[in-house]
Amino acid sequence: MALPPDTIRIRSRLSDNDISIVRNDSNSATISVDTTKSAYKFGPNASTIGKQVASANTGVVVMVLLSIWLVRGVSRFVNLKDRFPGWNRFYFRFWMLGAVYYLALLGFRVMRPEADDFYVLLVLLATAAVLLKVRDYRPARTLLLGFLPLTVFAIIEMFMFVFLPNTVRFYKDGFQSAEGFSWLWLFVFIFIARSHKKQAEKERLEREAAALEKQRIEAQNAALEQMVAERTASLTRQTEELRETLEELRITQAQLIQSEKMASLGELTAGIAHEIQNPLNFVTNFADVSTELLHELEEEQQRPTRDLGLETELLTDLRQNLTKITHHGQRAASIVRGMLEHSRASSGERAPTNLNQLADEYLRLAYHGLRAKNKSFNATLTTFFDPDLKSVDVVPQDLGRVLLNLFTNAFYAVQKRKELGEPGYTPTVEVSTLHRASGAVEIRVRDNGTGIPAAVRQKIFQPFFTTKPAGEGTGLGLSLSYDIITKGHNGTLSLQTEEGQGTEFIIELPG
Repeated sequence: MALPPDTIRIRSRLSDNDISIVRNDSNSATISVDTTKSAYKFGPNASTIGKQVASANTGVVVMVLLSIWLVRGVSRFVNLKDRFPGWNRFYFRFWMLGAVYYLALLGFRVMRPEADDFYVLLVLLATAAVLLKVRDYRPARTLLLGFLPLTVFAIIEMFMFVFLPNTVRFYKDGFQSAEGFSWLWLFVFIFIARSHKKQAEKERLEREAAALEKQRIEAQNAALEQMVAERTASLTRQTEELRETLEELRITQAQLIQSEKMASLGELTAGIAHEIQNPLNFVTNFADVSTELLHELEEEQQRPTRDLGLETELLTDLRQNLTKITHHGQRAASIVRGMLEHSRASSGERAPTNLNQLADEYLRLAYHGLRAKNKSFNATLTTFFDPDLKSVDVVPQDLGRVLLNLFTNAFYAVQKRKELGEPGYTPTVEVSTLHRASGAVEIRVRDNGTGIPAAVRQKIFQPFFTTKPAGEGTGLGLSLSYDIITKGHNGTLSLQTEEGQGTEFIIELPG
């Protein structure tokens, strides 16, 4: 029907009734509803009525803005840009669809109440589709559960508005309650989804930290395995060296026994073995301990939860054991080398030699050799080595034979005096070195044994002369020693003795 001037007609949202607003001359307005034929007066300011009617358009604007906020928020929340860039572009352009939709409403002057609801429904459906796309992400599933009631409500409401408008009006309160519950449900699940996202972020950071830790542990494992392999190879190599050393020792012993010239050294085999046995015992013990440490380290590496502190401690112990094995192995090898040099025929070539070390080594060899034959024998060994004595060019094999002979004679002399049973007597053998200002080097071997009778002192360096009973000496020891010092090194070998008090042999080598 035709409307009078200043008349505005709108459609009720909860029914199909037409509502007419007529402006009167008295600057007032009358609202008429055609079903009830009743009229309601609004205040005298008719411009307020116009503003209220015009505000109907703002609903769509608000919904468009809320939709933009919703689209941006959901996109950021589920990180849609990185997960599915194509979906993100499609979903993010919904605000453009809202703007076009709103402009169309203004252009065609279509102001039905369900217009904004229709747009919201589209946004909710798009949001649900996006959340379904990223449903493998737990916070997205939670957010989808939050949107589900509101989306279902929007679908039902739109259906009812279109096909059953009277039912909507009749159950108006129920629809409003359902809508309020849907929004409340959404807000609750938004908070739950935020909590899930924080938890997921925390778990992600923990996984990254665990991955980094795993990489670090794997790197340490590789380093530890390499170190273990190196230590194992070192132990294997040292074991082989020890076996070779023992083999050389056996060969050397055979050579010493077969060498008539070195028959005296054959008597010292037990002493030499004693000297070697000590470092070999240390090597064996430390090797056994190292093997146990390696087994313990391998067991620790195979455990699910490893103790890196314990592994470091085990490696430190292995390193210390290897150092000790090396030290004692070198000591045993040094003794064997000395024996080999002593047993080989002299090459006559001089070499820089530490006389302090040489004298100390042969002193102990001679002492242990005698104790191997006579367990009851004991003597005090005294050394005075000049710390300023540097290496001297000598033939070490030859000089070693001289020292061994002098030490053997000294121990024999103190043993014979001890057998006399003198009260308070203590067998003592002393060796000293001195580097004189002139450059000459002096080695003294002194004992407090029986001494040498005056009648035989002039014959002491003659070949085959001996003061020992038959079968206890060949008489070649001092003769050979004299030739080695005087002819081989251009030095002197002299003695000072007092019968019943002891003897001192003095070796002097030119500087």
